[in-house]
Amino acid sequence: MVQAPTDKLDWANIGFQFRDLNGYMKYTWTEENGWDKGTFEKDSYLKVHMCAPGLHYGQQCFEGLKAFRDDDDHVRIFRPRMNAERMMRSADMAYMPRVPVEVFEEAVRRTVEGNLEYVPPKASGGSMYLRPVLFGSGPCIGMDAAPEFTFVVFGMPVGNYYKDGVKPVDAWVIEDFDRTAPNGTGATKVGGNYAPTFGPMKEAKKRGYPITLHLDSKTHTYIDEFSTSNFVALTAPDVNGRRTFVTPDSSTILASVTRLSLEDIAKKLGWQVERRPVKFEELEQGHFAEVAACGTAAIITPVKKFVRGDKVINIGSGDQQEIGEGFAQLYKEYRGIQGGDIEDTFGWMWPKEGL
Repeated sequence: MVQAPTDKLDWANIGFQFRDLNGYMKYTWTEENGWDKGTFEKDSYLKVHMCAPGLHYGQQCFEGLKAFRDDDDHVRIFRPRMNAERMMRSADMAYMPRVPVEVFEEAVRRTVEGNLEYVPPKASGGSMYLRPVLFGSGPCIGMDAAPEFTFVVFGMPVGNYYKDGVKPVDAWVIEDFDRTAPNGTGATKVGGNYAPTFGPMKEAKKRGYPITLHLDSKTHTYIDEFSTSNFVALTAPDVNGRRTFVTPDSSTILASVTRLSLEDIAKKLGWQVERRPVKFEELEQGHFAEVAACGTAAIITPVKKFVRGDKVINIGSGDQQEIGEGFAQLYKEYRGIQGGDIEDTFGWMWPKEGL
């Protein structure tokens, strides 16, 4: 089923935006019948009842993953099972029926297969971004679960996030808003975790800070995560060139597929990996040689400076213009596996034979 990219798009300048493609996969669940067989739909507008709990009460969750093309034009999807399993946890949180792994993987595969010509050429550095969404779509105005649920997976071609190279950014520390709380929804990918961050993020961007960091809601002394992605840090290399990869251990943090994958690569390189509570003062005390946000869109976004109120905390010199050596090594390995340039010893790219 190898299919070359269409020549109707300017692959070097496609950015990150929605485009109507050939179609998407849609599944419906009811208590009587469970999940149906799914259909490939062309109309980008969903017909949803106005009393749907997905609209009124936020009974929904979503995922994000990518498909990549190799030198032979075979297309593979990066770790869809991990996203399927995480969506199950999100579904449990919002009292929704689980989408079985096999249904999730089928939906992702059929969406990609139906839009193969829109997977960017490897040389562009782009990919196909896939967005699975699960929500309560049947009518229920009371405080109860929907009688019907809809699961859709759509895709869109996106460009290389760093076509001009990975550049470090400054981060703003949010003090007057807590993203989530212990025993709350923070570890799941429900929409309600994200919309409240739009305001603080926009305000930060007005001040010149592309990303925002949240602290723990109880004491504001521990690092939680960025508004869009997980927090990761590297120590300086030891005499043997080995580093320690550090990330917060907290029940309020989303289990980022990117972060978990970077941990595996760090171990492959012989580095130590620490999941532990990370105090904000560790940044102030210069414990880390490199700090970054990590997520599906950019993989790694290095941070050169944190601003908390009137206090400025530099990472290294604070004026770096390029990604640090440690994260550059991780990034190269990560992208190499996705693009087929480095052997996938982890078995991450699916299906193995390609589409």
